[in-house]
Amino acid sequence: MTNLPQVRSYPTNDKLSLGLAEYVLNAQAAAFSRHPKFRIAVSGGSLPSILASPALIDNPSVQWSKWEIFFADERAVPLDHPDSNYGLLKSVLLDKIPQKSSMPKVFPIDELLLDDTQELADAYEQTLIQSFAAKDSVKLPIFDLILLGCGPDGHTCSLFPGHELLREDIAWVAPIEDSPKPPPRRITLTLPVVTHAVRVVFVAAGAGKKEILKTIFEKPEEGLPCSLVNMEAGDKVVWFTDDAAIQGVTGVRKGSL
Repeated sequence: MTNLPQVRSYPTNDKLSLGLAEYVLNAQAAAFSRHPKFRIAVSGGSLPSILASPALIDNPSVQWSKWEIFFADERAVPLDHPDSNYGLLKSVLLDKIPQKSSMPKVFPIDELLLDDTQELADAYEQTLIQSFAAKDSVKLPIFDLILLGCGPDGHTCSLFPGHELLREDIAWVAPIEDSPKPPPRRITLTLPVVTHAVRVVFVAAGAGKKEILKTIFEKPEEGLPCSLVNMEAGDKVVWFTDDAAIQGVTGVRKGSL
């Protein structure tokens, strides 16, 4: 099958970061061939730290001023809270962009709406509409690139195994009040938005990821969120892993490094 996700594995995290930076630069160039902006969504966890390598931050080819950065999911906490995905991205990447560079446009959640996750999700969806559908009505936003992690249970964004949000097919952004991973109150992009992106990247590193990757790739019928993205987005998906995470996993299409 040619529509299988691609897996690119590396011997070390440093080499993984270099490969990811090169891929992001290629995605930027492809985006600029379609329109003047590079619209991406990022999740939290270990992803921002792996993304924020000198190969990306210090690369003169990165046109930060044309980037629009959204969040694939966010916790309903203040932006300076330790659990905030925005706060994490700010500390490991945004604050390290050279001062001589123009900054990307970043779209955090509205802190005034933290008490009501439905209002928080609705407001963030309106933010997406203003960026992606300001001139023309669209059914779904089309991100140039969505960068995701993979949880030990196979969750991604704040889409968890067996959760009713996996069936949401109308909203672009949805609230969750009962996340099995703390904090419980969050908002997340919905599955159709994730799989509608031009490119979807997963980053998974470490031997601790091997068992869940085996399930994701070898038992897609179990319907883990990461497997659903693989199945619905197909060859638009690229997994960046280290060798330890993917060792012994079958059913993968190895990509060129």
